[in-house]
Amino acid sequence: MRTDTIAAIATAIVPQQGSVGIVRVSGSEARAIAQTLFQAAGRQVWESHRLLYGHIRHPQTQQRVDEALLLLMWSPRSYTREDVVEFHCHGGIMVVQQVLQLCLEAGARLAEPGEFTLRAFLNGRLDLTQAEAVADLVGARSPQAAQTALAGIQGKLADPIRQLRAACLNILAEVEARIDFEDDLPPLDQAGVSQQLAQALVEVEQILATADRGELLRMGLKVAIVGRPNVGKSSLLNAWSRSDRAIVTNLPGTTRDVVESQLVVGGIPVQVLDTAGIREAVDQVESMGIARSRNAAQTADLVLLTIDAQAGWTAADQEIYQEMRASDRPRLPIILVINKIDLVAADSERSLPQALAIEARVKTAASENLGIEQLEQAILQTVQAGKLQAASLDLAINQRQSAALTRAKIALEQVQTTIAQQLPLDFWTIDLRSAIQALGEITGEEVTESVLNQIFSRFCIGK
Repeated sequence: MRTDTIAAIATAIVPQQGSVGIVRVSGSEARAIAQTLFQAAGRQVWESHRLLYGHIRHPQTQQRVDEALLLLMWSPRSYTREDVVEFHCHGGIMVVQQVLQLCLEAGARLAEPGEFTLRAFLNGRLDLTQAEAVADLVGARSPQAAQTALAGIQGKLADPIRQLRAACLNILAEVEARIDFEDDLPPLDQAGVSQQLAQALVEVEQILATADRGELLRMGLKVAIVGRPNVGKSSLLNAWSRSDRAIVTNLPGTTRDVVESQLVVGGIPVQVLDTAGIREAVDQVESMGIARSRNAAQTADLVLLTIDAQAGWTAADQEIYQEMRASDRPRLPIILVINKIDLVAADSERSLPQALAIEARVKTAASENLGIEQLEQAILQTVQAGKLQAASLDLAINQRQSAALTRAKIALEQVQTTIAQQLPLDFWTIDLRSAIQALGEITGEEVTESVLNQIFSRFCIGK
């Protein structure tokens, strides 16, 4: 357990913006540091979970640094289960930096990234899944991602993992008891053990199925709008984002660079890239824009190949489609967007090729804001068809947790194989222990210091 006192700025600091800045201090000297720097007005009581009003003063010169509030949280009723104080100062840069410096001069040291949450974990305030969910909540890019992270903080991942680990420990205890006291106990119920293992495997696979959904919620989906010049790509971006992010004219080649917009579709963060029209460039600037368009398309998770309904499927559209299919990612998902349908007859789609390897066809009239909802539905259906939709929206594991669960799954399957081959009980225990260790790594009951350093290094300082 770490006993020194740490301090850090716990709020985002933006020049000339933000009304409040918070400096957080945690550790055995937190109370003494607060009493050294903070002068409470009147006769306010210094007790846990009180908010005091007063001034922060330089301890030597007694010069006032700020008019502030001081929040007191004594051990163990705090985030870290240590004494914690928070100086709630005026926002900006200078004041909070001065207060932090005073805390460091008074005996604290600057906290490392994620060290407050690490202490909460080491002191039993949080398990490892809850600690990781704290980071996910801070970095959430959509309401659904925030809800999923909050569910993790509330233990909706930790609880089933602990139950699985407890079930494996019970099986291991039964097996080892038969090894040590074979003559004193009835024979092991192998059929019952096999049934318990089968149920555990089902639950592990259900949780593993949420890995891709979790990755989507955390990282988002990158969608590139590609096509010939003047097919309405920029109009589609503007209609979809309900803004004028991209310049729209009747002149081909207006978009010279990749224009980006951040959206949320079905709870999933979506980064939409409006690319320059792909054609033979007429100048060096357009050539650079087209090169970036091709790169954006190749690095996207999904491509919206946009065509002009008036022109139909042209040779240039065919070339772009073949370029997408002939790339390093021949299975790149493509949705065909038939734009400007308000300018053509209803049966004009008959002229389009039917043998395209695409996920869906969507008709839009971007200038009239038509078809956007259908486009979003097609994107969500593509996500679901790729088995990226979690069975439970309030549970989504990350890559580390997925790797540990996969090891647990393999170990449990190996126990079943061992039972089927009627090998001695000693062999059962090897893989049971492996499964127990892997499950313990998820919640932090069995974890190395290097793993902890890797996890908490991704946190922001002050959390």
